[in-house]
Amino acid sequence: MTEHWTPASWRKKPAKHLPTDYPDQAALAGVEQTLRGMPPLVFAGEARRLKSLLGDVAAGKAFLLQGGDCAESFKEFHADNIRDTFRLILQMAVVLTFAGGKPVVKVGRMAGQFAKPRSAATETIEGVELPSYRGDIINGMDFDAASRVPDPQRLLQAYGQSASTLNLLRAFAGGGYADLYNIHRWTLGFVADSPQGAKYRELSEKISEALTFMAAIGVTPESQPDLHRVEFFTSHEALLLGFEEAMTRVDSTSGEWYDTSAHLVWIGERTRDLDGAHVEYFRGIRNPIGVKCGPTMEPDDLLRLMETLNPRDEPGRLTLYGRFGADKIAARLPRLLDATKRSGRTVVWAIDPMHGNTLTATNGYKTRPFDRILSEVKSFVEIAKAEGVHPGGVHLEMTGQNVTECLGGARALTEGDLADRYHTHCDPRLNGEQALELAFLVAEKLKEERIEAALRAAV
Repeated sequence: MTEHWTPASWRKKPAKHLPTDYPDQAALAGVEQTLRGMPPLVFAGEARRLKSLLGDVAAGKAFLLQGGDCAESFKEFHADNIRDTFRLILQMAVVLTFAGGKPVVKVGRMAGQFAKPRSAATETIEGVELPSYRGDIINGMDFDAASRVPDPQRLLQAYGQSASTLNLLRAFAGGGYADLYNIHRWTLGFVADSPQGAKYRELSEKISEALTFMAAIGVTPESQPDLHRVEFFTSHEALLLGFEEAMTRVDSTSGEWYDTSAHLVWIGERTRDLDGAHVEYFRGIRNPIGVKCGPTMEPDDLLRLMETLNPRDEPGRLTLYGRFGADKIAARLPRLLDATKRSGRTVVWAIDPMHGNTLTATNGYKTRPFDRILSEVKSFVEIAKAEGVHPGGVHLEMTGQNVTECLGGARALTEGDLADRYHTHCDPRLNGEQALELAFLVAEKLKEERIEAALRAAV
């Protein structure tokens, strides 16, 4: 790993989950060359700002909330969908900020989450076998031979959609839509309509009281413009390395390489081989980066990855996302937390409670039970506290839309409800109500942790 790095040096390494069946390799190379000449989607200074905020998370001074679509879609690309997911993240952040007493770093799985690793290269339906759907940036979801052929032009469409999404997100974040008082009014509507709203009323009323007090002493959006806007960042799994290479640029300020496709990118559970192409690419970019850590991750493997990906031990550089499953986290997470703590290295520990809790319902739908998702998050907070590690954040697959993809929640969605509005292009997502409900329930755990920490400090 000490050899010279370039944005293309990953091509000399074994690569997993990259499509190799583009029928016209020259056309693919031409599209990648076109992308090299396109403007960056994000800027190095923004990525450095996120790294600084994640450094606060690593130090226990902040909390990371990361969420959005499992896989973004060309077909469902709409301003309303972007707005609703953005609004949901802000609502969740206000609840978590108030309960945890710490700022929340807001990162969307948006503006680039198009490629997905698949467990099998092909899928069979009614005796017909075709290549698997790999995300809209590679091929189409429709189950026909033409749709499943990788098409290089999709990279350009993904770039264009990402640029449009970022443009809208920046307008929302800085143009008044993110007004703190507006966000809370939306949350009050959720509390009033939820079947379990009484459970969340006390916290929401306390937030109302705090906002009323702030207004009484003159802290309003008019007197404090920062109440009108938020810092919001984007992220995705950097799976399709040809696209990421094309978007990698030298920062004119620092002279270092940044992946300008997103502020934060991460390596998936299936592509974190130390000698593989994805780790090779990630070790050279200066963005904040993440690694998914599943039940097969061993402490020694994790320590080697940390040394390779963050040799300077930069605060905020590396986020580790546990993704074990509610039934495995107690056996697997403590050893990893202990290893990172004993190493003395600086990392953010967050939990991805989605991927380890996926199952197939009796009617054939892939789904995730809300109770298991909540259980894994609560276990994460408790285990981290027991190990003396800051439970730094959550990473969720969710949407602001009223879909029916995950079981349970306040409205107790059943297997029979899944067919009503099952719209995901890949994995099941929490709907808006379920995600906000999860934020309220996680807030209770964070509040308990804050009170206990204050009591310990007072002794």
